[in-house]
Formats: sequence, structure tokens, C-alpha cells
Amino acid sequence: MFGKKKRSVDEDRYADDDYDSVDEYDEDDYDTDEHPVVGANYDDAGAGSGPYDFKDVADLLERVTDQRLDLGSVILPVPQGGQLQVEMTPDGTPQAVHLATEHGRLTVAAYAAPKSAGQWRTVAADLADSLRNDGARVAVETGPWGRELLAVTEGADLRFIGVDGPRWMVRLVAAGPSGASNDGSPLVTAARAILRETVVRRGDDPLPVREPLPVVLPQELAEQLAAAHQAQAQAQAQQAAAQAAAQTGAQPAVPRMPEGPRRGADGSAMQQLGLN
Repeated sequence: MFGKKKRSVDEDRYADDDYDSVDEYDEDDYDTDEHPVVGANYDDAGAGSGPYDFKDVADLLERVTDQRLDLGSVILPVPQGGQLQVEMTPDGTPQAVHLATEHGRLTVAAYAAPKSAGQWRTVAADLADSLRNDGARVAVETGPWGRELLAVTEGADLRFIGVDGPRWMVRLVAAGPSGASNDGSPLVTAARAILRETVVRRGDDPLPVREPLPVVLPQELAEQLAAAHQAQAQAQAQQAAAQAAAQTGAQPAVPRMPEGPRRGADGSAMQQLGLN
């Protein structure tokens, strides 16, 4: 799409690796605050040749800014009809951004990495062990960028796709119902197409290896979420106060009414209190 290749990545370097031995699974054995966004149609998984490093495509990116979702560390295309879901920490800081589609959910995140490639290989091994310890069935498959993890869990099927870049690693997680994360499915097709058009903005600050690169929301969306978070916190505080009052038998304060009707400059006392 940008007409410029990112720094070369050897897509076949892991194709012949044995990695840790796993059993293939039979898919028939398993059952398993949103905002609308508009983007390109990504039915064609062959479009693009990324993921890209921001420094390589910064000038070209200016031409398609209105077609991309800028989240600070990652700049994403968005599938047609996708819904943006933002995961917040308890203090209201954005922790993760998900793209919900009709076939499942996609999550793209970037991490600090060393100058030498190979972080995804290590991360994938650790991730596979963790998934198995949690009871998931895990298979290692080969995709456009090398190894991918397919995990079948009790609640969903997951596919993890990782790519090493210059001092960064980007990971996409596709999650959906049984069979949704199989190779060639609409969800995986959309996932790979989005990853091919993803831009990673690493920045120059020194960061520990595997440190998540920060998510920064567009200003308008950040303001909406901040207002929603504040309203939720107030509602929770009011609910807690009401529960505490109920436990102690205290009655909520009621304004004392005047003994007889009287009128002022703005109407009767009842009207001034908004009670008629």
C-alpha cells in the first residue's frame, strides 16, 4: 500500500524449525464501551507488505492519515464495519485496544525489542507453555511471517501472529468462536491483511525488552472515555453510599418543605424545588 518495503524480514527462517513438539488438534472436538469505525475493505489479504517501521513510511503515511487509526505506538487500518473496544486500567488509563468484527476480535500491540531479531520466537515459546499450563490445546503453524500459535481454549479459539522489527516486536491476537481462528478463515484473513498495513512507532527512548509500547488514544475518543469513566466512578460511589446507608438504617436527606405555599420571583416554592 505504501509502495515502500520495511526493513527486510526473512519470512521463512522459522519454517523448518521443529520448535517444541505439539499435537495437532481436531477442530470438531471443541466447542467453544464500543465505538464504530470505518476503514478499507480488507477481503484481499495480499494487499500491503508490512508491518512497517514509522520512520520508513512517515512521509507516505501523511496521505492516508484519515484512513488509519493512530494509537501512538501502532497505526492501524480498520476493517469495514469494525467496532473499536478500549480496555482501561482501574485509574482510567488505556491498556489495550481491540477491533471487534463480525467474525471475532483482533488485538494489535507493539513491544520494545533488542536490535537483533528473534524476540517473537522466544515470546512464542513462553506463550505456548503458558497456554498449555492453562489447559489449552496449542499447535505451531507457519504463516506469512513464520511461526504462528493456534490455541483452542474452553472459551475461544486464539491465533497469535508475531513479527520482529527494528527494536520492536508487534503481536496480533485473533480471538473468536470455535474454528474462527483456523488458517484461511475470514478472521485470520482480516488479521493478516491488517498486520500487513500496520505501522509501528517505536520512538527513541530506551525501554526494557518486552516492555509494551504505550497506547495513546485520539483526543476526541480519549475525552469521551474519560467522561464515561468519571460517570461510572460517580455512579459506583453513589451506589456504595446507598448501600452503606441501607446497612446502618440511615434515611437519605430530604429537603424540608415550607408550611404553606408562597410565591417568589421564579414561581411557587414547589416550582422552585422542581417538584411540580
